[in-house]
Amino acid sequence: MKMNIISKSILLSAGIIFGQSVSFAGNGDRVGSAGASELLINPWSRSAAWADAGVSCVNGVDAIYTNIAGLAFTDKTQIRFDRTSWLGGAGININSAGLAQRISDAGVISVSVMSMGFGDIQITTVDLPEGGIGDFSPTYSNFNVGYAREFSNSIYGGINFKVISQSIANLRGTGVAIDAGIRYVTGEEDQIKFGITLKNVGPTMTYRGDGLALQMLYPETGDLATIEQRSSAFEMPSLLAIGGSYDFNFTEVYKLTLAGAFTANSFSNDQFKLGANFNMNAEKAQFDMSVGYIYEKGIFSKTFDFEGRVTAISGFTAGLSVNAIVGKNKNMLGINYAYRHARPFNGCHTIGLTIDIK
Repeated sequence: MKMNIISKSILLSAGIIFGQSVSFAGNGDRVGSAGASELLINPWSRSAAWADAGVSCVNGVDAIYTNIAGLAFTDKTQIRFDRTSWLGGAGININSAGLAQRISDAGVISVSVMSMGFGDIQITTVDLPEGGIGDFSPTYSNFNVGYAREFSNSIYGGINFKVISQSIANLRGTGVAIDAGIRYVTGEEDQIKFGITLKNVGPTMTYRGDGLALQMLYPETGDLATIEQRSSAFEMPSLLAIGGSYDFNFTEVYKLTLAGAFTANSFSNDQFKLGANFNMNAEKAQFDMSVGYIYEKGIFSKTFDFEGRVTAISGFTAGLSVNAIVGKNKNMLGINYAYRHARPFNGCHTIGLTIDIK
């Protein structure tokens, strides 16, 4: 009885937060004014393949990004390595690694890291605008530590702590943020799921370092002075997402999952996401095929401006996962691939390796 009261309180609180957040989200005047925008990129191939629509049904390491409550559905141990070629042709690569580990009958913890590299960029100055004095390599890194647990047979919840680090040769910014989410499961075969998550909530972030300093020589005295400029603080790209899904369990081998989600963004357009995942779970192998679409205001526009399109991602996603089932415990070794269409770039390609230990 006490657990039911706690579960209902969690759902009621989440609903109130969602209602308040939607009324303030999607403000076109705030598009692009937040920092740490890499927090809006899903580095995991399985969930990205169906447009991040699985807010209510994504499990394991993928749940670290989509909805941390899904981490509670990890069987025992899951290890993931994914690499993304972001905006094909732009020279941007994303490497991610994650570990989800069950620590009790109800609890699961996770640790993950995402690193974004932009290649080598020439150092230029006012006196040397063409460079020739060396290169620097900007890096973005996100570190995550999460925990999720089962509160009852139908209520699951989780929380994720993240540290954001951005740096170039002589400038660095560091910030922290929190994600929280819940999932509700119902139906005779647990085929109906609902989920809600609040992400990237944290204090403002600023840059610090020698890159903000400028040395000047006073002509009257010949003295050398250092002037340090102040960096403006920027907010995290907070958002709230809610979604639902339904499993069509045709047989013990074949299953089709349809999912939908709505994302209320504080610093970009709101998004509607639809996804479908077909799963074949045979004796020696498991196969997943996914498709999805993300819709937001101006997605069909050919121009980039505040009245048209504000993102290079044009909506369509797809992907495949093939897992070999090995050993008496039916451990799985899988290869995953996801594609996200982008205009005018050549799309985003993510390939990954999954190890599931039962």
